[in-house]
Amino acid sequence: MNDFLIIGGGIAGVSAAARLSHLGSVVLLEAETGLAYHTSGRSAAMYEPSYGLPPVVALSEASGDYFRALPDLLAPRGLMILARADQRETLQRDMDAMSLEPIEVDEARARVPIINPEVVRFAAAGDHAWDIDTDRLIQHFAREARTNGAEIVTGVPVQAITRQADHWLVTSAKGSYRARLLINAAGAWADEIAAMAGVRPIGLQPNRRSMARIPAPGGHDPRTWPMIFGTGESWYAKPDAGALIVSPAEEHPMDPHDAWADDTVLAEGLARYEEMVTEPVTRLISSWAGLRTFAPDRVLVIGRDRQEPGFFWLAGQGGYGFQSSAAASQLAADLIAGRAPALSADLVAALDPARFG
Repeated sequence: MNDFLIIGGGIAGVSAAARLSHLGSVVLLEAETGLAYHTSGRSAAMYEPSYGLPPVVALSEASGDYFRALPDLLAPRGLMILARADQRETLQRDMDAMSLEPIEVDEARARVPIINPEVVRFAAAGDHAWDIDTDRLIQHFAREARTNGAEIVTGVPVQAITRQADHWLVTSAKGSYRARLLINAAGAWADEIAAMAGVRPIGLQPNRRSMARIPAPGGHDPRTWPMIFGTGESWYAKPDAGALIVSPAEEHPMDPHDAWADDTVLAEGLARYEEMVTEPVTRLISSWAGLRTFAPDRVLVIGRDRQEPGFFWLAGQGGYGFQSSAAASQLAADLIAGRAPALSADLVAALDPARFG
């Protein structure tokens, strides 16, 4: 009998395993053959703490000290937003939301020489954004969990979940697992896991986001370029291993599945990117997609289920899973241990699944 059973081996589940391994025996079950296969493994990998609604921002900011204490986890990147003449109002909203400052287009072009001055009329930038070494963070949490005796089992899709007198029985093709507390960190499948356990789903919605990796534009070295957005997050581009990742930044509702890029949507996003630069996209190196899963209010869900306190939600990370993971997993451990969280009572309430009635 384990104390804690976590379903899901993305950043939410692995970070929770690390924290809970200090409190008791942990087993983590991941359906895929490796950790962070789905959304966590397809992330844009940024720590931009001002990104998201206020509760998300608070969680991300609360994660910062933890990230900065890990050697080589964060690397400076910065942000830039580009706007046409008719997008000035949208740019101002983006600047207010993301704490960015206006810069001259010439200065923007000095940083990113492919910016098209005939189209781009306004720009804004900020330095409060960093690349996250996502593999390093996953492995850091997994190593901590295993060091404390946690069992991480991959390739085990859950087949059935049964509530018994004082524990859960979780059945898979590789055998059965028992635990007193069930932690639902199943990402896009979190509502399905809840239904399997006889717990009312929250209404989590997976949304596809497509990405393409393209060669370095015009032979430039983009390694020092900031992450670049179109206004209203209509597209973004980010340096990656000497190439450039470009995304249409779409949010298309999907059922949970192993997502792939939609060629038409990807082409539309690449066209929006191409409009703002001088170098056309001539070929793709690769393309992929992930599912960003949001609660109805677009805020993470962290806490015991209101009707079934033996069922703990750690879901709805949306596009903020990595950058909020340190504080989110610590909050989960504090709530499970019955400790007073370091986070404010208002923030804890904003994350509580009880808000959905």
